Amino acid sequence: MSDSTDSAPPGSPGTQATAAEARGAESRRARPAGAGAHGVQTQDPESHGPGASAGRDAHAGTDWVVTSITAVLLLAVVVWGLASADSFSRFANSALTFVVNDFGWLFVIAATAFVGFILFVAFSRFGRIRLGKDDEQPEFSTVSWVAMMFAAGMGIGLMFYGTTEPLTFFRQGVPGHEKGDVQAAFATTMFHWGLHPWALYAIVGLAIAYSTFRLGRKQLLSSAFIPLIGERRAEGPLGKAIDILAIFATVFGTATSLGIGAQQISSGLDVTGLVHNPGQLTIVMIVVVLGAAFLLSAASGVGKGIQWLSNINMGLATVLALFVLIVGPTVVILNEVPLAGGAYLSQFFSMASRTADSSPEAGSWLSSWTIFYWAWWTSWSPFVGMFLARISRGRTIREFVLVILMVPTCVTLLWFSIFGGTAIHLEGTGKSIWGDGDSTRQLFDLLKTLPAGNIMAVIAMMLLATFFITSADSASTVMGSMAQRGRLVASRRVTVLWGVLTGAIALVLLTTGKEDSLTSLQTVTIIAASPFVLIIIALMFAIIRALGNDPMYLDERRARSEALHAARQRRLHREAAARGKNPGPAGKTAGAAEQSPGPAAAKRSGES
Repeated sequence: MSDSTDSAPPGSPGTQATAAEARGAESRRARPAGAGAHGVQTQDPESHGPGASAGRDAHAGTDWVVTSITAVLLLAVVVWGLASADSFSRFANSALTFVVNDFGWLFVIAATAFVGFILFVAFSRFGRIRLGKDDEQPEFSTVSWVAMMFAAGMGIGLMFYGTTEPLTFFRQGVPGHEKGDVQAAFATTMFHWGLHPWALYAIVGLAIAYSTFRLGRKQLLSSAFIPLIGERRAEGPLGKAIDILAIFATVFGTATSLGIGAQQISSGLDVTGLVHNPGQLTIVMIVVVLGAAFLLSAASGVGKGIQWLSNINMGLATVLALFVLIVGPTVVILNEVPLAGGAYLSQFFSMASRTADSSPEAGSWLSSWTIFYWAWWTSWSPFVGMFLARISRGRTIREFVLVILMVPTCVTLLWFSIFGGTAIHLEGTGKSIWGDGDSTRQLFDLLKTLPAGNIMAVIAMMLLATFFITSADSASTVMGSMAQRGRLVASRRVTVLWGVLTGAIALVLLTTGKEDSLTSLQTVTIIAASPFVLIIIALMFAIIRALGNDPMYLDERRARSEALHAARQRRLHREAAARGKNPGPAGKTAGAAEQSPGPAAAKRSGES
């Protein structure tokens, strides 16, 4: 999920006013500053952007209630994990069992409901509403916008699971399918990485972007709930609880990504021979070094650090994917693209309805895969949603939703077809990519089978490092904003605080998990994200209530009603004329025409 854009500077003038805009210029001038064409209160364009630290932003101080409570909770987790790793692991496993067994159905139903909801919003009349003033142009170019959204959303995950997930499902099978079923392997992979995560991000991003840029409210998740709970509650304890949960979920979701990235970089160092048999100390050093790098990036702001690194990400990812596509089994990969896409669409609803009762092994499989993913995406949704909101000013809701859903899904399809398809093909030719089942090594084992594999493995590690930095950078910046009452540019010390806490949580999860640290990461992510599912469900109702009161939507609905009324009058007029009756003046009803006899009838009446 990334998007960068300095190719089109923030706040660029955009296109010339159309004739329709010119006709509305006079009425817009009559409105207060900050009002849209339909009277919607929005911020001035100059009040937002990478350098916007003045005005409203300048006195957005730290919310010490939100910051203190969240920091204390996170520090307690860190201390618990370091002081009593066994106790921490036992609690996490017990909580996981409770969540999966008793609330797994909620994750399954809610995740697909989110997809249906956001598509409804996009294709309804709400889709024409702009996230900003009615005549406002997008802040970032489309290319940079797409680049930033992709890098922020799942860069490390695609690097880690791009090879191993299709290969795992191919070798071990999925519930209801035999081992070696290529279609089921790709369909299930795309189910986890396609529309569902981006629907989650789009819901949160839409709520925040509309509230911030259309209505001029604070850039906080709690502010998006004002239509549902009122301003007093949104700014009171209930709103603070929402923001605390958002930061808490974001920390654990980001920590999981950082832990996965550090593990994979460590394996890459081993496979390439740069470090012999790296252990936990190597992983700790990776987290510390890259953590320092992302703090520097976060301090430079969205317009510099994230944007610059996002462009690097896109370049390196393109080079790596094209290399495997061209040097690897090209025809096989190209055949996998329609196969994976078709399997995803044809099996979508059967996968969406898979629960722990689907088969004897479905419960444990779901907790390791589908429910983990839904929880992981849920924990990422506050930060990714807010980040998407920050970079999407000036887009229409329809454009916002469809691009966020479709573009990353298509890129994900290509990525898994290239890396997963190559891995499955090589397994079939006797070149084992699976090895001993260590998922952190399988990408590098794949690259080693190709010419110049060691060079590409180094590029892959560089890509993991930049994805690590952009993910942590975006997350710490967004958490800093949430902790400072929606401040668009968080202060450096607050950003550093969340960056350090996120890195510490990642280290705790990696070390308490011992040999199976990946399971530890997955377990705690599911637990931390569970309460936030209810927040997103409530957010859907808040979105509908807010959009239903949008002046542009109300104006269009009124115009439609008037047009339907006029059409009905014309139809009645024609029907009356067809019956040979005088329909009266246009616009009057047939009944009114009959009650008023007209000049000719009045004359006949007088003669009689």
